[in-house]
Amino acid sequence: MAKMNGAQMVVKALEDEGVSTVFGLPGGTVIHLYDALYDSKLNHILMRHEQAASHAADGYARTSGRPGVCIATSGPGATNLVTGIATANLDSAPMVAITGQVATTMIGTDAFQEADIIGASLPLVKHSFQVRTPDQVQSTIHKAFYIASTGRPGPVLVDVPADVQKGMGDYKYSTELDFLGYHPENLYDVSQLEAAVSLIEHAERPVIFAGGGVIRSGASELLIDFALKYEIPVTTTLLGKGAFPESHPSGLALGMAGMHGHPVANRALMGADVIIAIGSRFSDRTTGNRQRFAADAKIIHIDLDAAEIDKAIETDVYLVGDAARVLEALADAMKKKIADHGEWNRHLSEVREKEPMPRHEYSGEIAPWQVLETLHDLTKGEAVLTTEVGQNQMWAAQHFRVEAPRRFLSSGGLGTMGFGFPAAMGAAYACPGQTVCCIAGDGSLMMNIQELDTCARYDIPVKVILLNNACLGNVRQWQQFFYDHRYSNTIYNRTPDFVKIAEAMGVPGYSASRPEELRQTLEKALAEPGPALVDVRIPQGALVVPMVYPGNSLDNMVTG
Repeated sequence: MAKMNGAQMVVKALEDEGVSTVFGLPGGTVIHLYDALYDSKLNHILMRHEQAASHAADGYARTSGRPGVCIATSGPGATNLVTGIATANLDSAPMVAITGQVATTMIGTDAFQEADIIGASLPLVKHSFQVRTPDQVQSTIHKAFYIASTGRPGPVLVDVPADVQKGMGDYKYSTELDFLGYHPENLYDVSQLEAAVSLIEHAERPVIFAGGGVIRSGASELLIDFALKYEIPVTTTLLGKGAFPESHPSGLALGMAGMHGHPVANRALMGADVIIAIGSRFSDRTTGNRQRFAADAKIIHIDLDAAEIDKAIETDVYLVGDAARVLEALADAMKKKIADHGEWNRHLSEVREKEPMPRHEYSGEIAPWQVLETLHDLTKGEAVLTTEVGQNQMWAAQHFRVEAPRRFLSSGGLGTMGFGFPAAMGAAYACPGQTVCCIAGDGSLMMNIQELDTCARYDIPVKVILLNNACLGNVRQWQQFFYDHRYSNTIYNRTPDFVKIAEAMGVPGYSASRPEELRQTLEKALAEPGPALVDVRIPQGALVVPMVYPGNSLDNMVTG
């Protein structure tokens, strides 16, 4: 037991939880906390904007599997975290967000920089706490980390008023937990296991549909073993990329499915007689027209969150639980010889040959797929890749083959522009020594471009690969397809000089505009020991295809 103030308790509690790195920005109501950080062993990364701090914590979490931590002051500092909290919530990323608050005696008086961050973030967090006394600090921080990382992971907010930070108390370390109604250890229901086994054993055209839950549960190896043993092809969601190696020699990897999915992945789902969905919530961007999705298939849905069962797609059999635990139970229960899938896999191989992922070329100009495939070649597919949101995101998902889990980070549910760059910074701290690249569009990069300065100050070795088409490309594409080429506010009348911006902030900048410049330019950037930016000029008219138009079924794709 040690006497200390509340701010020191917050820091000590973080250290006791095994935290090494936090991302944040100081302000009036967290001065006490930052004073405590001055003497701490914690590695605090001073960001330029609180939203970027939340995305960096998110990126750290997705790469490491451990909760990321961000800190902000009250009022505008706290509200700036909200977009990052919502991003983590929709993608089930564990995060602990610590906010300052005005003194308890001032709450509700509209004091300077007071905002009800608990109320404002309530629909967007897994849980939230407001600490009322210094003696509550350690237990609250411990509970926050437990909730963030157990069950279906998510963000937890801890609001700490200024007088609680200043107040003195006894620091007692305890791991005791006492929750009313929260029992993640009970999230397991395999009562329909026999029905699932029977469907799989008799399936002639089975497909595994792997989502982000496979990666979060550490079930990738189990998934690989299961798919190989029973020769079942694997499709993934956007967040499931890496759950099954996309260059696996078995040929069972069909790639990402959905609105911009690989043709063979979409056709496999639509032609299957049994779909084994693992850790996927059947988002609208993945299923296309839900009434016509896999109409002839029996669907087995495996998910940790029972609320996801039948929420979007009606299932025939469900198994509730952690993906790794359920896969183990499923593998143990599979005793009989199952149907031969050779003909089905040969059919899918033919589909893949007849309908490859489109690779359009542009005379004298760099095609987006050339950037991703060259980057994959140069990094041997081992880089951690983050994406911004828009066309750049979909090109990365289509053309960069991900061979292992936690190496592809993207904002899936919320589609947050500005996520990818700071998320890459968080990833760099989670996996020091590994190549980390951010695929960005010029629109998204501008959302948090100020963090180039942070990269320079800390020499964070993030490589930003900018696919620059001088427009808001994804919206422009929709305007081309659905709004008669009426490009309202998507094409710029001038374009920033991103190389000069990078260099002004202390980051080496490179550019490439012709195909013959691409490889050498990327090699130079990757050789930089610290951060670097590559401005790659691509055609403004380059499209993300295939594309399933809204309202259409997955097998109705536009490829040209």
